Amino acid sequence: MKVSLLCSLSAITFGLLTSAQSSCNTRTSINGTPFPSLLDVTAEELTTGLESGLFTSADLVNAYIARINDVNSTLRAVTQLNPDALAIAQRLDAERAKGTVRGPLHGLPILIKNNIGTNDSMDNTAGSYSLAGAKLPRDSTLAAKLTKAGAVILGKANLSQWANFRSDNSSNGWSAIGGQVVGAYFPDQDPSGSSSGSAVSSSLGLAFATLGSETDGSIISPSAINNVVGIKPTVGLTSRDLVIPLSEHQDTVGPIARTVKDAAYVLNVIAGYSPYDNYTSAIPFQNYTIPDYVAACNFSALRGKRIGIPRNVFDTPRIRQGRYGAILNSFDNYALPVLRAAGATIIDNTTWPGYDIEPANRTSVVFDGDFISDLPKYLAQLTYNPQNVHNLEDVRNFTQTFPLEDYPDRDTAVWDQALDYFDGLNNTTPQFWGNYTLGLELAGPQGLTGSIKNHSLDALIMPTFFASHFPAILGTPVVTVPMGSYPAGTNVTQNARGDLNATGPGIPFGLAFMAGKWSEETLIGMAYAFEQRTHVRGKVGPLAQNVPVTELGEVVGMSRGRGMEVKL
Repeated sequence: MKVSLLCSLSAITFGLLTSAQSSCNTRTSINGTPFPSLLDVTAEELTTGLESGLFTSADLVNAYIARINDVNSTLRAVTQLNPDALAIAQRLDAERAKGTVRGPLHGLPILIKNNIGTNDSMDNTAGSYSLAGAKLPRDSTLAAKLTKAGAVILGKANLSQWANFRSDNSSNGWSAIGGQVVGAYFPDQDPSGSSSGSAVSSSLGLAFATLGSETDGSIISPSAINNVVGIKPTVGLTSRDLVIPLSEHQDTVGPIARTVKDAAYVLNVIAGYSPYDNYTSAIPFQNYTIPDYVAACNFSALRGKRIGIPRNVFDTPRIRQGRYGAILNSFDNYALPVLRAAGATIIDNTTWPGYDIEPANRTSVVFDGDFISDLPKYLAQLTYNPQNVHNLEDVRNFTQTFPLEDYPDRDTAVWDQALDYFDGLNNTTPQFWGNYTLGLELAGPQGLTGSIKNHSLDALIMPTFFASHFPAILGTPVVTVPMGSYPAGTNVTQNARGDLNATGPGIPFGLAFMAGKWSEETLIGMAYAFEQRTHVRGKVGPLAQNVPVTELGEVVGMSRGRGMEVKL
């Protein structure tokens, strides 16, 4: 296809679309066939465009890189782009042209959190210079699964450094390497964490979808705050092989996408057994055959379901009268009527007594013990370790002496506690196991699984902001879907550090669906049924200045054979 002389390739500098080129090219279709908007495009719409020849996977890579360049200087959602992405996309285009399609993700670009390993020219750092340049022996299981399925790993998304497990006084979404991720729905918006860049990238259409990881809230919280769908899988459903660890008992990796079905497409690919992660051997399905999570997306999935609400977790006078009151109002006056009209029976006040009696330091003991044990195991696998870090003490020493790590302005108090206060406790000691098993009792029989059994429930729900902790302890799944946003006139409040806005008009929030282990199929169906009745994402928009300007019409036919310049 020829390009108008007024919008010629002279308007592209080193392959990066300039604002002049963007403004002069206003194509929205080819021969009457419209290009989908990348802000809200779905997997099926992208596949239709690829199948029809409207655009190619290489076009998608170029468009997404341009969109990242549009906003990344201010939002800092992406830390690194894959220099091989265009070549990979071109190979996948050639496969498609010859009739070979690997699956529903064939040729779709995806960003992965910068703690998920790839054995390529990209780093895997968790945002720390202590791991810059380090090399892995192979791709992580998840990266290998994505590649086998035909997805294009476009790059690494920024995150809260060390998955929010370093400082007592840092901010969600900050890492030494990536800078500060900012949410797109309010000025200086706290993006939540630790999968901050993954959620912001998915929300703004900087990739088809993204991967995040969660130990306690790190997928579902940023997903809710950034108006997207997040699936936190059962621990063991997806492999943590060559994922920089926090806690082997709670870490899990899952998709973040703009729709439930798109998240399900990704989960279908990444779920399953891995010989490198013993936890995946607990997958209960015959021959490790994973359910079809896309097929679970059923409009009628709420009909006949019994859904409980553990009010004591989130509905107290202090919370209702405070800055989260708007979330509770939306939950009660919007979400619950939708669920009832869809055929669900709501069982209110399914109390979790264990929630009110958990000792203050119990979680710290578990996290610290796991991290001290698990980090050296990861570091021992590096084939190149340029900073010669082998354990948490080495990493702390590096962090405290390397200026770009921003110490002491951002402290290492979490590690100090693990190494000093808990005296290097690991996860084999009686102190660790006493705290770990206590958590299982409080979160299980006295919490989530107890209420499911006692009230014959199919699932539990609550606002996503409050939903992560007990499922994290148990390793059980959560699916969050957009529920609403703070109304006009909401008071603006800041994070603890005082550098980001935690609440304000237009900042989104979500609804969380929870149940026991391996219940993703049921939860995805319920979340989909709610999403299809509400379409909240389409009613809550990011600030105009944060929306990438590049669309497919400005790339298709103009960048064949060359790539957009990476400006990170």
